[in-house]
Amino acid sequence: MCLLHFQLRGHTIIPLIGGATGLIGDPSGRKTEREQANATHVEKNVNMLSDSIKTFFHRGLAYAESRLPSASESIFDPEVKNNLEWHNNFTMLEFLRVVGVHARINTMLSKESVKTRLESSAGISFTEFTYQLLQAYDFYHLHRAFGCTIQIGGSDQWGNIVAGLEFINRLSPSKPSKDDQKAFGITTPLLTTASGEKFGKSAGNAIWLNPQLTSIFDFFQYFLKVEDADVEKYLKVFTFLSLEEIEVIMKIHKLEPDKRSAQRRLAAEVTELVHGVQGVKRAEMITNTVFRHPNAKSHMLDADSLIDAFTDDPRMSWCQESELTSVPVMKLASKYGLVPSTSAARQLIQSKGLYFNDHIVPDTHFTMNKTHLLDGRAVMIRAGKDKVILLATPHS
Repeated sequence: MCLLHFQLRGHTIIPLIGGATGLIGDPSGRKTEREQANATHVEKNVNMLSDSIKTFFHRGLAYAESRLPSASESIFDPEVKNNLEWHNNFTMLEFLRVVGVHARINTMLSKESVKTRLESSAGISFTEFTYQLLQAYDFYHLHRAFGCTIQIGGSDQWGNIVAGLEFINRLSPSKPSKDDQKAFGITTPLLTTASGEKFGKSAGNAIWLNPQLTSIFDFFQYFLKVEDADVEKYLKVFTFLSLEEIEVIMKIHKLEPDKRSAQRRLAAEVTELVHGVQGVKRAEMITNTVFRHPNAKSHMLDADSLIDAFTDDPRMSWCQESELTSVPVMKLASKYGLVPSTSAARQLIQSKGLYFNDHIVPDTHFTMNKTHLLDGRAVMIRAGKDKVILLATPHS
């Protein structure tokens, strides 16, 4: 979001991915050493993350143009950089001569990430100890090769960013020319919930840009379920709504907080930012489908709209018509992950809690025929109020 703001105001931005540093592991914010990542796994992550970032900025610019009248039409998608490009052929001797000679151990020891680890029983390895030099060199390389003058990161990256500034200053000419630009570092507070818990994989509350890792529905739902204490902050951080508009949204929300109008606006805005206008439509349709009353009219559902909404969502699976019309619904629910086991599906049926296209599954042996399927090719199986799967046959 910070890079997007800079980009919208005419700056050239360089999203940087740590293909090299990802092989080492940043000790910042950790009391124990990270398990070393497999090189092939890191490369896969880099490729996926690069695609996600490119998509984010492409859609982010479209989102900004619809919200900010001043958004420039001449802004281009940024070029994502991978620091493996310049670290891969950097020999150890060259690294020591170019980088190590300018590093001071007492300064490196004073970094909070290092001090914390030295005080722990696990200590810190030489590998992680030198991580700050790799990141420092990244800033220097980007500064020298691409004219990058500002590095932005979370507040836990302050020490690494300062190390980069110090390195740039040490290697700058003693008599800089008029073309030499000074370098700066900016950090932002780590994003946390009202309880102080930070977002992230280790905290167990990570949400991903990649819809294969966090489906559009789950992404939308995450922001729909945000606590009242967080929603105003997230509207300011994650959207381009004006402060005046956010103030109006919050006033309306506080009048009837049970309607969660602020969360609905937040979910729609952030989903459009990350997944586009069509992503919002898909998320809202799935939400309306999943949370519809079990006794709702099934004729309100149609196969094509549901398949379009659930495409790429893990809740949808392609099947053959012969399977849908020969295997009991109880076993379909278990096989495709709606319930953990056939016995769990059996218990749901006995308590009238398993549905197909909003009809109660009458017994454990019940098997659909083609007339039961939506438009002859899809079935939505529901467990309880809000757990669903969509099974569909491809067009013949």
